[in-house]
Amino acid sequence: MNTTVTAALAVGALVVLVAAVALRLADRIGLPSLLIYLALGIALGESGAGVEFEDVALTQTLGVAALVVILAEGGLTTRWADVRRAVGPGVALSTVGVVVSVAVVAAVAVWLLDSSWPFALLLGAVVTSTDAAAVFSTLRRLPLPRRMVASLELESGLNDAPVILLVLALSEQLTGGHTYPWYLVLAEVVGELAGGAVIGVGLGFGGAWLLRRAALPLAGFYPLATLALCVLAFSSADLLHTSGFVAVYLCGLVLGNAALPHRAGTIGFAEGLASLAQIGLFVLLGLLVSPSRLPEALLPALLIGGVLLLVARPLSVAVSLAPFRMPVSQQLFVSWAGLRGAVPIVLATFPVAAQVPGATRVFDTVFVLVVVFTLVQGWSLPTVARWLRIATPVTPSDIDVESAPLDELGAELMQLRVPDTSRLHGVYLPELRLPENAAVVLVVRGGQPFVPDRSTRLMRGDQALLVTARGSRLEAERRLRAVSRGGRLATWRGEDGAPSQTD
Repeated sequence: MNTTVTAALAVGALVVLVAAVALRLADRIGLPSLLIYLALGIALGESGAGVEFEDVALTQTLGVAALVVILAEGGLTTRWADVRRAVGPGVALSTVGVVVSVAVVAAVAVWLLDSSWPFALLLGAVVTSTDAAAVFSTLRRLPLPRRMVASLELESGLNDAPVILLVLALSEQLTGGHTYPWYLVLAEVVGELAGGAVIGVGLGFGGAWLLRRAALPLAGFYPLATLALCVLAFSSADLLHTSGFVAVYLCGLVLGNAALPHRAGTIGFAEGLASLAQIGLFVLLGLLVSPSRLPEALLPALLIGGVLLLVARPLSVAVSLAPFRMPVSQQLFVSWAGLRGAVPIVLATFPVAAQVPGATRVFDTVFVLVVVFTLVQGWSLPTVARWLRIATPVTPSDIDVESAPLDELGAELMQLRVPDTSRLHGVYLPELRLPENAAVVLVVRGGQPFVPDRSTRLMRGDQALLVTARGSRLEAERRLRAVSRGGRLATWRGEDGAPSQTD
């Protein structure tokens, strides 16, 4: 057996295990996990364990692959009930907001750093994009207004595409390639974004139709097939010269809201794979950086980062959200919560790989900027939310319902977990008022299963197994959600079981 491969597998396994333990520590002390992974990569690199790694092209390729997985997971775990009210703000932030931020940062770079306009625009484009992994993992743990959070999530899922196109165009110009008029570049960007959206949504609906009707031999194939559809959306869009990043995110969004079989298992698989992608990506970026060059980049990074955080981002948010009547306090939070992470660092590898003059300086500046401002913003978000008085009260959790198909019987199994905050506690089974062709057939309480009867009451922590006809599953889910929030008098309270939409 190849000893090098064996050693690489051992090192990779140890890195994942150390990163998993470090993530637990980071959560306890409030430190963003990406910094732990970057530090691990630096520790393994030339200034630590001595691993020499200078392959920028490989880093760029693996970085794009990791971003595909991260964006797919982001789409799969985003609820359409939240996003549909945030489409306008999210799209505006990912397009108009990008243009404003790039222009402001570039102007400051020309003025204070004596950069040329093309180089300054390249720097602005690289640092402008917010990071999907950082936004998804950080904001979903905070009790914040859902429309505001959904706007940030949609922005982070969509803004990679226009920024990447801009970085590629500017890199080509700075290396003496073809120079096109700005209006042709704009038309190309709009066309690629629209094409990627069509392909992503189309494959999402087509894939959902297929998965609902295909009886796969193993339940574990459903998560694999779902992720494969998302990757196919990226690849198809990219091969057709449209935006693969828009396609993969929208495909994941459609599939994640399509009530697919084994959805909970699919989401868990996607989250685990995205975490693995993040670990690998940040460790790889830590390996690539040369710590000896970073002190020279500290002052430019602080300058550009400060302008981005305090001037460019607030201005871009104000311009983008002006038509949507979002409260000023929420706009201020959106300005502060434009988190950077892997995306700007990966984008910084594009000009390096294209051999743009001065690109190494851009990479070092962006690396320091991400580390410093992730510390500043990541730790302060809960405090800023309290200061702005936008933290929402903790509401009862929706029940967690997982389904599996029984194709030959035209039925589905549903697994129900009763959260501690649910008003299902104490409700008798007949009071659930499930459809006539749905029934609770098994309850597990304290690890002990039993067959329920009409006198059985659900309790906190219970797990229950339900059987329902396929056509009644959605109605059964809505009724369970309604009782979970409103109790046995849910109908009288006007609760219909729709997904929650906290403002």
